[in-house]
Amino acid sequence: MASGGVAVASLWTEVNRCGQNGDYTRALKALSKILHENRDDVTALQCKIVCLVQNGSFKEALNVMNTHSKVLGSEVVFEKAYCEYRLNRVESALKTIESATDQTDKLKELYGQVLYRLERYDECRTVYTDLIRNSQDEYEEERKTNLAAVVAALSQWEKAPMEDLGLPESTYELCYNTACALIGQGQLTEAFNKLRQAEELCRVSLAEDSDVTEEDIESELAVIHSQMAYIMQLEGRTDEALQLYNQVIKLKPSDVGLLAVTANNIITINKDQNVFDSKKKVKLTNAEGVEHKLAKKQLQAIEFNKALLAMYTNQADQCRKLASSLQSQNPGHPRPVLIQAAQLCREKQHSKAVELLQQFSEQNPESASGIKLTMAQLYLVQGHVTKACDVLRSIEEFKHKAGMVSALVTMYSHEEDIDSAIDVFKQAIEYYQAEQPGSAAHLALVREAANFKLKHGRKKEAISDLEQLWKKNTNDVHTLAQLISAYSLVDTDKAKSLSKHLPSADTMSFNLDVDELENSHGATYVRKKAGKVVGENLPKEPGQGEVKKKKKKKKGKLPKNYDPKATPDPERWLPMKERSYYRGKKKGKKKEQIGKGTQGATTGASAELDASKTASSPPTSPRPGSVTGSSAAPGAGSVIPPRQQKPSSSGATRKKAPQKKKKGSKGGW
Repeated sequence: MASGGVAVASLWTEVNRCGQNGDYTRALKALSKILHENRDDVTALQCKIVCLVQNGSFKEALNVMNTHSKVLGSEVVFEKAYCEYRLNRVESALKTIESATDQTDKLKELYGQVLYRLERYDECRTVYTDLIRNSQDEYEEERKTNLAAVVAALSQWEKAPMEDLGLPESTYELCYNTACALIGQGQLTEAFNKLRQAEELCRVSLAEDSDVTEEDIESELAVIHSQMAYIMQLEGRTDEALQLYNQVIKLKPSDVGLLAVTANNIITINKDQNVFDSKKKVKLTNAEGVEHKLAKKQLQAIEFNKALLAMYTNQADQCRKLASSLQSQNPGHPRPVLIQAAQLCREKQHSKAVELLQQFSEQNPESASGIKLTMAQLYLVQGHVTKACDVLRSIEEFKHKAGMVSALVTMYSHEEDIDSAIDVFKQAIEYYQAEQPGSAAHLALVREAANFKLKHGRKKEAISDLEQLWKKNTNDVHTLAQLISAYSLVDTDKAKSLSKHLPSADTMSFNLDVDELENSHGATYVRKKAGKVVGENLPKEPGQGEVKKKKKKKKGKLPKNYDPKATPDPERWLPMKERSYYRGKKKGKKKEQIGKGTQGATTGASAELDASKTASSPPTSPRPGSVTGSSAAPGAGSVIPPRQQKPSSSGATRKKAPQKKKKGSKGGW
């Protein structure tokens, strides 16, 4: 028995020595021997759990705690919650922490991490704020970094306004988190400058360690560079962003979440172009453990892009499958339905797409605005303008906006439905009359409605609008003139009474010098001045210069062989080939061909035997365009040679001119 006690003591000595050296594997062997002697030794069990955690054997450590739960009790609550957290059993870890009777600082630290993973950012911020306020140890900087990450997440995913918590920016992690928060607020320039600052701090801090190589520094900077590229992408600098994204991918960082986000952003830049590269990059988004590294909205965006990529690569079934899965996971989200509708449109099934969108808008009225805009677009593609107008008028939140009113009036005018267009104006004016009477938007709508009615001959209907405008501004002469013109068709007495408010001709002349205006360079018509009286010299006004005389046009030169007595050719302005007397070009005499005649006779000999060409016979002149010789095809001389097509300036391939067909042995073409 004494020897057994000595052996156990030596084993504990071995455990202590291995723990100090960090050799947890040998410590586990010694602990196994101790537990073999006493399987319920609480201290040995606790040490074994710690060794397993240090070796990363979280599942085995959790099994030990569950097996000896009665013996251990609440002694290992933190270790159990930590193992569950590392095994991505976040909900179980939360329950374990909340069941603890004593909330120690380390449990609170873990509680903050669990809340962050569950995206309960408000509660997480409260936990870290309390820890920073009530604890003073060497982990204060890490807590501030985590708090900055929570603020960034609130800004990015929940669009919450940034709070000034007085956090320093002494480390590159703190600068990076501040930059992420600024991105969420849309302050891209300030965010980019913060990332530059974070990059410099990272290089300085890592350069102090002699064991860190340049590759290690670049790997650590990968997350900063990826965020810089994201800002460039948001600013429209896609080429620079794509270059920086590819540099991050080439480094092959160990963070699968960073690789997935970077690859996804490259896919969004490629869109429907370079789909082969996108298909390679999408594999990085399917890496193991990605779902535990990213926020829900990031994972959602990646899945949406996978469905769109399937559509762009003509994988219709895969696209429908992914979109249906997304819709089941996010039943109220409009994007999966829009992807399905886009796929149906690619298949020319516009009617089915409209039905799908109509069904979703009825089931989810809170997300119906964007869906109805898409429906209207599809109706317009099909040429159903009136249906598109009906859909647009059913969107309550956009119904009275100036852009929507303008679009509806334009479409109704295209359909020559003037009454409906006027009704759109009427409803919009009534809305602003009740909500914002007398505002600039209200008066602008009244003005446009009046102009529209006058344009389409509805002067009687325009009177109320014009009266409203004139009462707002009685000095508006243009509106008063329109109002008088409208009343002249309805009530002449009213028109006469209103005409008294028009300004007199003297006040509207603006003291203009008519002669000076007509003599100005911008005058399009100048009346002829009366002839000057001989001997009368009118004094010139100071500063008035003489009008420049127009230069006489020189007569064109006549051709050398011009005969004024001869009647000019009436068709001289037409190209030669289009003139009525054109018979084709004359061909020169061909050289005598030996052995080409009948039975080897020459053309010279045939000419000597031809009685028509003797001296006694008068020579006959050949018709223009005719060809002599026995083997010529009929009309061969009248063929116009094709023009050579000029090469285009865009560098396109030069086309060859069409070639003539060769003559056949029988003289045919």
